[in-house]
Formats: sequence, structure tokens, C-alpha cells
Amino acid sequence: MELAAEILIVFFLVVSGVFGLVGSFGLVKLPDPMSRLHAPTKATTLGVGGVLLASIVHSVAVEGHLSLHELMITLFLLLTAPITANFIAKAHIHRHEKPSDLPDPEGDRGWASVQTDEKEIAPKP
Repeated sequence: MELAAEILIVFFLVVSGVFGLVGSFGLVKLPDPMSRLHAPTKATTLGVGGVLLASIVHSVAVEGHLSLHELMITLFLLLTAPITANFIAKAHIHRHEKPSDLPDPEGDRGWASVQTDEKEIAPKP
């Protein structure tokens, strides 16, 4: 394996380790659930992405072909991490916030994750 490929692989692994450590530290040390949600969804996503990039460079440099498995994992990770964070945030709002504590939503539909005693607003035709 060429020295440049080895240096690139080590760089990706070290950077991904730093991002993983920062995300894990933020998950443990941040004060409330909404802050703790931000650290792993951003930092550890970049950490796993760095490991996948190192794996891609390794498969190209050592095995001589591009493996599509890592690209599919990267795509799946980048698509699902924000959606998961959104669901966790909505569950937290639904369980811990009162509708009176939330700001007024724009439009006439209300909040999707908070049930109120007000009558349902019929969708516009």
C-alpha cells in the first residue's frame, strides 16, 4: 500500500475518533435531553462517516476495487440520523412540554406533536 493511502486512512480514523469522542462527551455532559440529542446526531455521525471513508480508501488501495457497501451505509446514515433526532425531539416535547409553554406555530394547523383540547381544524380544500 502506498504511503499516501496509509496517511489518508490514518487521518480519517483519527478525525473520526475525535468526532466520536466529542459526541460521546457531549452526550454525557450536556444538561438537558434536547442538548444531549444534538451532540451524538452531529458529531458521531461525522465520526462514523470518517471510519467509512477510511474503509473506502482501504478497499481501493489494498483490494483494488471500490466497495459500494460503505457508500450505501454512508447514505443510509446521513438519511436516517436527522430523522431519528427529529422523532426523539418530538417525543421529548410531547412528554415534557405543555402546549401553553410552546411558541405559537405559524399558520392555522397547530403543533403536530402536541395534542390540545381545542377542536380539530378541518384541512383546507
